[in-house]
Amino acid sequence: MRKRSDIHKKKKRKWWRVPLILFVLLLLGGGVYLYTIYAGAKSTVDEKMHEKVTSIDHEATEKKITQEEPLNILLMGVDERKGDRGRSDALMVLSLDPANNRSQLISIPRDTRATLVGDDPNAGTKDKINHAYAFGGTDMAIRTVESFLDVDMDYYVKMNMQGLTEMVDAVGGITVNNSIDWYDTGHYKEGYHYEKGEITLNGPQTMGYVRMRYQDPAGDAGRNERQRQVIKAIVDKGASINSVNRIGEMMDVLGNNVTTNMNFSTMKNIVLNYRSAQQNMETYQMTGTGTKIGGVYYLQVSDQEIQEVHNMITEYNS
Repeated sequence: MRKRSDIHKKKKRKWWRVPLILFVLLLLGGGVYLYTIYAGAKSTVDEKMHEKVTSIDHEATEKKITQEEPLNILLMGVDERKGDRGRSDALMVLSLDPANNRSQLISIPRDTRATLVGDDPNAGTKDKINHAYAFGGTDMAIRTVESFLDVDMDYYVKMNMQGLTEMVDAVGGITVNNSIDWYDTGHYKEGYHYEKGEITLNGPQTMGYVRMRYQDPAGDAGRNERQRQVIKAIVDKGASINSVNRIGEMMDVLGNNVTTNMNFSTMKNIVLNYRSAQQNMETYQMTGTGTKIGGVYYLQVSDQEIQEVHNMITEYNS
C-alpha cells in the first residue's frame, strides 16, 4: 500500500518559491502596500475590488476571521476579453492554518472533467471545470469546485491575467533568467527572440514569456516555472525601495484587475493575523488521465484522487 506522501509527493518550500499564480502574491504583497497607504487602499479595495457572491456565507466567514480559524480561498486567474467573460485559466484552493503556521496550495487543472453546479442552464452537465466560470461566472466556479472536492470556500480572489502585463509595467519592468532559447509565435510579437540567460522584460513581453508552451520541452510544467519566475520578479521589484513612488500605480492595477469578496477590513486582518500560515507552505497539483470524450480532451481525475485532495483540505480545516 502506498503511503500518502508517495501518492502526492508534496514539497515544503519557502513561501516565495511556490508556484503561485500572479494574483496570489499580488494579494499578499499588495497587502503590505495596502496597510502602508491605508486611506487610498481602503477606497480601492472597498469600492473597486470588493464583490460579494451568493455562493459563500459571508457572516460565517467573518466569524472565522474574527476567531482566526483556518480558511479556504479559491484563487482564479481569468483570461477576460472585451465582450467575453472568458474562462478561468487557473484554479487553486489556498488553505491557511495560522494556529499551526502552515498553508497549502492545491491546483486543479483547467481541463479537469467535473459536474457543473449553479444557476446556469449548463448546470448538471459534465464539462471542463474552467467552463464553469465561462457559463456562470464566479458563483458557478465556486459552487462547482465546492461540489467537486466536497469542501466549503470562505473567500475567492479573481484576477484578470491582463493585470500581469500592467503590473510589470507598473513596477518598471522585470529581469528573469530564461532557461531555453526560443522565438515568439504570436503571444507577444511573432519572431521576437527570447534569448537564453538573463533578460529584461516589459509588460507585453512578459505576457508572451508566460504564455508560451508548445516550444518548451517541459510543456505546462515549463510554463508554470516561467510564471513562478515572473511572480517572484514582480514581488521583488515591487517591494524594493525604488518602487515606493509607484505604489499608487500598482494599486490602480490591482483595483482594475482583481475582484474578491474580501473587504479592506478582512484583507488587512488576513495580512496581519494569517501571515504566519505562509511560513510553511506545501503545494500540490491534482493529477488524472487525459482522455477524449466526443472529440474533446479532458483530464479524468479518479475518485481516489478527489477523495485524497478532499482529505488534504479538511485536515487543514480541522
